[in-house]
Amino acid sequence: MSGQTALVTGATAGIGRAVAVQLAREGAEVIVHGRDAARGAKVVAEIQANGGTARFVEADLTDAHDIERLAQEAGKVDVLINNAGIYKFLPTSEMTEELFDLHLNLNTKAPYTLVRALAPGMVERGHGAIVNLSTLAAAVVTKGTGMYSSSKAALEQLTAVWAAEFAKAGVRVNAVAPGPTRTPGTDAMDAATLKTVAETTAMGRIAEPEEVAEAVVFLASPRASYITGVVLEVTGGRLSIG
Repeated sequence: MSGQTALVTGATAGIGRAVAVQLAREGAEVIVHGRDAARGAKVVAEIQANGGTARFVEADLTDAHDIERLAQEAGKVDVLINNAGIYKFLPTSEMTEELFDLHLNLNTKAPYTLVRALAPGMVERGHGAIVNLSTLAAAVVTKGTGMYSSSKAALEQLTAVWAAEFAKAGVRVNAVAPGPTRTPGTDAMDAATLKTVAETTAMGRIAEPEEVAEAVVFLASPRASYITGVVLEVTGGRLSIG
């Protein structure tokens, strides 16, 4: 992916960090997005220490004007990874309008705004790749995920629409739907809870961020040149019934 510029949102930790590191390893110049400059500098330093090229851009993805600024500062982007997001698990009776809006703004509207800003340049240049991070919960009913899963299901529908819209212009759009993945959130879980989460997968364990990143980077790379409009599950397999 030498000569390509990749913007990864939410790239200062977890799956986003792993994606940024792997894209740089593939030769891409990586724009590391986040809200914490110190963590962003750490990821940039990690990439540079391994011979890669990266820079950090801070932006608040709940602010439409800040998203536009991020797109402008990013400049010519060949690969867009919409990774940043939020999840809060609550029963419907405890959801608030503010939390619902936050999920839609971060998980759905921010990717939409970035695609609207950056995809035209990809179309003009005749090539590009967009990968959206979804979730298994968008397809499998999961207790307490109403806000989260609906915002990601909307993102999956946008993925399909964008794939059809941009295909003839050489721009591919796909999504990756991870299952349980090791993050700062899972690291805070007690052993019993973590075991329960792991046992929801056929493999009986949660994913490492790097395992999910492999799928994201594959779909973003020329190796996936004939793949568009798919949602690739990286879930450790689903359990059988009975």
